[in-house]
Amino acid sequence: MVLAAISNPTSITSCPSRRLSRRKSQSYPRPVPTMSNQVPKSALSVSVNSIADYPDGRTCECFDLHNELVPYGKAWAWQKELVRQKKASIQSDGDCPDTLIVLQHQPVYTMGTGSSEEYLNFDMKNAPFDVHRTERGGEVTYHGPGQLVMYPIINLRNHKMDLHWYLRSLEEVVLRALLSAFSIKASRLEGFTGIWVGDEKLAAIGIRVSQWIAYHGLALNVTADLTPFQWIIPCGIRNRRVGSIKGILREASLSVNCGAGDIFVPRERDLVDIASDALIEAFVEVFQLEVHRKPLTDAFLRGKSL
Repeated sequence: MVLAAISNPTSITSCPSRRLSRRKSQSYPRPVPTMSNQVPKSALSVSVNSIADYPDGRTCECFDLHNELVPYGKAWAWQKELVRQKKASIQSDGDCPDTLIVLQHQPVYTMGTGSSEEYLNFDMKNAPFDVHRTERGGEVTYHGPGQLVMYPIINLRNHKMDLHWYLRSLEEVVLRALLSAFSIKASRLEGFTGIWVGDEKLAAIGIRVSQWIAYHGLALNVTADLTPFQWIIPCGIRNRRVGSIKGILREASLSVNCGAGDIFVPRERDLVDIASDALIEAFVEVFQLEVHRKPLTDAFLRGKSL
């Protein structure tokens, strides 16, 4: 199952150690070393091999809103405006650096371009939260507090113009982040897109690529309330569960404590901070980019031009 939407098909374009937060005005070097870990090794193993080796000098602007609850419609408008700007820059032979937005959403359901309402366990006229049908690939999913959403708006001409490579690269970002920050050894599941620990899906991925500009992205459950997932068939996958980092760590803690061991589980706010830094660091490593954190302008926050 490929969670991507394709436009302009003629050109084949598409769809724990406790770590202190490092949210400062800074650039990440390439590559960023991982931190030490003290959470017991658990779950499934994963290879952490490099995906590709790119030329030096690639940069990416990062808007870090990981502690903000942003309405889905506003973030969606930001992405489309960034895509418009990047297309215009390419047409004028200008520079087209990549962009990364990290945030949380207010509770919302989103559906892909071809999503079926059969995966909704509620009447659309009486939905528990707002429902947005978007141009990304994939079926219905939920976004809400405690879930980190990463939106890379990437010019694939600067990387590799291959849809499957890009999806696998986003998966690799999550795999590395989980391993480096929490010693959670997650894995891919053959035939599906996303990241799993056992039969629990921790991260969902859905993208759109237009004229080789990719947007939408990935969502990682950190401390999210998983109840809203019960009102849908997440990603159209039946007989599989949705999990979270908090849940995995709690299970590990109970297991260790039963064996007279001990484990430190950070507070929920700290878990979100740690996971956000780990995702950005893994993004730097996988895509071989120098990331510059940038503040959002007032115009950006109002949903106007960046």
